[in-house]
Amino acid sequence: MQKETENWFTSWFDTPYYHILYQDRDFEEAQTFMKKITKRLALKKGQSILDLACGKGRHAINLNNLGYDVTGVDLSPASILYAKDFENKTLHFDVHDMCKPYPKKFDAVFNLFTSFGYFEKEEDNYRTITAIKANLKEGGKAVLDFMNVDYTIKTLIEKETKTVNKITFHLHRYVKDGYIFKDISFIDNKENYLFTEKVKALTKEDFMAYFKKAGIELIDTFGNYKLDPFILESSPRLILIFK
Repeated sequence: MQKETENWFTSWFDTPYYHILYQDRDFEEAQTFMKKITKRLALKKGQSILDLACGKGRHAINLNNLGYDVTGVDLSPASILYAKDFENKTLHFDVHDMCKPYPKKFDAVFNLFTSFGYFEKEEDNYRTITAIKANLKEGGKAVLDFMNVDYTIKTLIEKETKTVNKITFHLHRYVKDGYIFKDISFIDNKENYLFTEKVKALTKEDFMAYFKKAGIELIDTFGNYKLDPFILESSPRLILIFK
């Protein structure tokens, strides 16, 4: 089965294979990041946070455990169905397109783990930025956690094989037409699968152009989940704090 690259996220993220491949993500690192970033933003317990493109809710659940009122939204119905098992009075999940404002305002909006730059149309990236702005209360702040494109391209592993849950995934990474691609091929139950991830290679300057157009002010920039300074040549992440 082959999935086309256009709107790849609507199919790939909604399959069980996406979660199988990435099940080894560092939950301890995610918890530490949430503690550090909420402290940096001076968020008080009980304040509201929108986790935009939340996946199965690992960050949203961590934030809720820290005492925040959290809403997690994602385009994947399968991910949201899974996350809903963790709902409580101050933790909610909903299927939602992040290009559009959610019908509620928040003290903070988080867009984490490179959950941006998926779209075929450039205007949809800008629409997402304006939607984030629209979802902020007066004085609210947003966090956008993206890859450092310069570092990512410099350290790109072109070909890799990973075996998870007895499925062997063959990964092929490459840069083309301003995007970073990852082809993911594997066989399961004697059926061939091919999915392609495609993320626009956005630099800090690209984000600054979005912010300027949207009337957004950049407050801080960090280069990793410990919130160390951003260094173009060596930082693995590009973490932007804005209002």
